[in-house]
Amino acid sequence: MPTPEARITALGLTLPPSLTIPSGLHLPFSFVNVRGDRAVFSGHPKHGLDGAIEGPFGTLGQDLSTEDGYDAARGVALSVLANLKAEIGDLNRIIGWVRVFGMVTSAPGYTEQHLVVNGFSDLIVEVFGPDIGRHARSAIGVAALPMGFAMEIEGEVLIAP
Repeated sequence: MPTPEARITALGLTLPPSLTIPSGLHLPFSFVNVRGDRAVFSGHPKHGLDGAIEGPFGTLGQDLSTEDGYDAARGVALSVLANLKAEIGDLNRIIGWVRVFGMVTSAPGYTEQHLVVNGFSDLIVEVFGPDIGRHARSAIGVAALPMGFAMEIEGEVLIAP
């Protein structure tokens, strides 16, 4: 069975390096917190191949379409995978996706948050397959997120020793 990284490459995607925290930004937490056989990842934005935060920024249903949000959520998934890899050393150690929680900055009346966060979920299942990649999930709309992010996605995975 191909590795998660081989599947990412086969999809024509590139795993970025881990996130680089902007100078002067104080974050009193870890983006990935490993405890025993679990790794919990904090709310992630998307970051680029240089490790810098790329957002997305704005409001779904106003500045961004559902399709834009779906594509950006796939990018957030790659960011999460990059940071998980940096923390646990090898994505093959992920033996199960437990839960995913997506927060989407939404215009009044916007109700397609679930379709936006599907971009994240779909990529995880494509990379890990349905047995390991299957997860519980919530997707909610919020008025605003830190730094003007259009979305943040957090969750939890099971890891092998």
